[in-house]
Amino acid sequence: MRVSSAEFIRNYGTMTDQALSEAVTITRNGKDRLVVLSAAEYQKLLARFRRVVLPNELSEMDIEAIAATEVPDSYAQLDAEISNQ
Repeated sequence: MRVSSAEFIRNYGTMTDQALSEAVTITRNGKDRLVVLSAAEYQKLLARFRRVVLPNELSEMDIEAIAATEVPDSYAQLDAEISNQ
């Protein structure tokens, strides 16, 4: 759903209720400016972000888990792509 900021302010209660079921994009001068969405949907989005860590922040257990990881045979073609560079 897309609404102007004036419409969002006029219908704040209705718009926030609507945002519980779908994202509401608020525009200003015809351009997208903000998006209102439910707290649950926001938490889902946050959970998708990957956390970046520096190598020196890895624990011994992390390093052992990485070392023990094996690439599935279905990705063997990627080795060929790397070796051709």
